[in-house]
Amino acid sequence: MSSLNIVLGFVFDLACLIFLLRFLLQASGADFYNTISQAIVKATDSICKPLRLLIKPYANFDFASLLIAWLISVIGILVFQFLNSGTLVFIPFFLWLGVIKTLLVLTQFFKFTIIIIVIASFLAPSGYNPVLALLNQLLEPIMAPVRRVMPNLGPLDLSPMVVILAIILIEDMLSRSLF
Repeated sequence: MSSLNIVLGFVFDLACLIFLLRFLLQASGADFYNTISQAIVKATDSICKPLRLLIKPYANFDFASLLIAWLISVIGILVFQFLNSGTLVFIPFFLWLGVIKTLLVLTQFFKFTIIIIVIASFLAPSGYNPVLALLNQLLEPIMAPVRRVMPNLGPLDLSPMVVILAIILIEDMLSRSLF
């Protein structure tokens, strides 16, 4: 893989992630006044706002930002196809690959966020950090159902390991269908 592919992959994944975060912020009901939330809204508002006129949010789901994240993934796949083959052939299958790529970016975000939260809980268990607070709010919709099912082991919470294992299995299935 060339350096250009690595850089472009990072740029497309980051752009996709920013719009996915906008979707997750609203879906999870995260603190809107958090400085990170405000930065994400400002960074995405100029693109999401006009699209929201056509695609209205439903309940807590901002489908405009989800659609933009998917479009970024599709464009990224088309760019890589052009760079690797020298031709640009639009195949409708790329639309499906865009869904898979978007889901991969989302699962990677959740996996690394869980790892960050677990490490931070050991390093600074009682400190407040606005970034960690926001990450906890974004994780809560997927962690809470697992915590309800897992047996209570006192201060030891095994739910992050269960969720990471599930994410790894999902990533494996998605990766196999992508390549």
